[in-house]
Order: sequence, then C-alpha cells, then structure tokens
Amino acid sequence: MSPRKTPRHRAPVPLPIWLLAGALALAVVYRFGVAPAQAQNHPDPRPGVTSAGMLSGSSFAGYPAVERIYDEARQIPQVLDGLYCHCGCKEHEGHRSLLSCFQTAHGAGCEVCLQEAEMAFRMHGSGAGLAEIRDAVDQAFAAP
Repeated sequence: MSPRKTPRHRAPVPLPIWLLAGALALAVVYRFGVAPAQAQNHPDPRPGVTSAGMLSGSSFAGYPAVERIYDEARQIPQVLDGLYCHCGCKEHEGHRSLLSCFQTAHGAGCEVCLQEAEMAFRMHGSGAGLAEIRDAVDQAFAAP
C-alpha cells in the first residue's frame, strides 16, 4: 500500500486589483445610476381619477392617525395616483400608485404609505405641484 498523500493547501491568492476596482465601479454605477432611476418610477396620473374607490377614514375608527390620513388621502386622489409608493407594493402586490394603497387596507398597516400620503397632502395644501411632491417623496423615501 502506498502512503496516503495529504492534500497541499495553498495560500490564499490575493484578488487582482482590477477585480476590486471593477467591483467598486459596479457599486458606484448602481448607487448613482440605477437606484435613483428607480425613485423616478412615478406613474402618470389618470385623467378624471376620483376618490370613489378609496376607503374612508371611518373604516379605521379607533386608530386616529390612520383615520385622519385616509380622510386626507380621499381629498387628493389625483396627486396620489401620480406617486410611486416606495414601500414596494407595486412590485409585490401589483399596485399602480400610492392611490392603490388607499383603495384597500394596505395603507393602514404600512408606515411608508401613511407617511407618503401625509406628506403629499401637506405639500399639496401648501400649493406644491406634483413634480415638487414627487421630488420630496423621492428624497424622503427612495433607497439610498
């Protein structure tokens, strides 16, 4: 019988500098190229959209903040229909816009939806247009 050979262990090979530089370049491109583009994924508001399909605040009696925000949202359906919801519900639940969140109880249980709608309501009431509201929502909620 021949003696068993033990496998030779090699010292770890350092990664070539070009590989590290490439990984860093990809991270920079993603951070400043891809991520901000996702924040600009706002839908065009549909003409004539109304609050007819939205839940009323009274559906959430006992939760005053939720009740108030749902009632505020019902006042600005055209604004909410032009906003991307940064909670990811478009990708996970097929929502068209932030308006969709307030046509169901989804918004009541989602802090992002509630805060976006509250911000939109406040800004709209101060005279801000949709473009300005979109910029503020992206600044506040888009992934860094």
